Amino acid sequence: MNTQVYRRFDPWRPSPVQEVDRRQIMDSHYYSVDEVSYLSIDGERFKRCIVNEKNGDTIAVMALTDDGRIPLVEQYRLPSHRWTLELPAGHPLNDKERPVDVAARKLREEAGYEAKNFHQFARFVNTPSYSSHYTSLFYAQGLTPAARGSLKPETPHQDVRLFTVDEAYRMVIAGTVIDAKTVIAILRARIGLTDLT
Repeated sequence: MNTQVYRRFDPWRPSPVQEVDRRQIMDSHYYSVDEVSYLSIDGERFKRCIVNEKNGDTIAVMALTDDGRIPLVEQYRLPSHRWTLELPAGHPLNDKERPVDVAARKLREEAGYEAKNFHQFARFVNTPSYSSHYTSLFYAQGLTPAARGSLKPETPHQDVRLFTVDEAYRMVIAGTVIDAKTVIAILRARIGLTDLT
């Protein structure tokens, strides 16, 4: 196998397509969908649907209790028809809500904790083939119990479970934890929590 690299990877080199037309075909509370027409460098016209996130990134919180456990929230997810274990996470309420404020709100509402410190440690694009959706991950320390918010109608019994980093890692490896943002955060925590701050 030839491992020689002929050029460095450049994510910002010129686009091989030209956008010709765009129209919104759907609008919802968290995102909109555009139908976009393109022209390739070979002269071929084609269309794609692009999902656009509203009000900024999804925010997720990897919190750690004083005794070294991660709060994961039980969620029933309608599209996949299954229960998941996830980090507390959500979207900004509007374009004025700062990411760290979303992190604090979702940690309180979903997991029932407040934190003294929040540090952003990662940001990734969720589905680059059809979406502009990014997720930002925050690490929270100095937790104290707080009143949780109202539960979602699709998850009337939304329990919070506490796991050590090693327990959570084993659930990722076993396929019990499958939510991408949660998997990324747990794998990152497994490398070393001190590197998250």
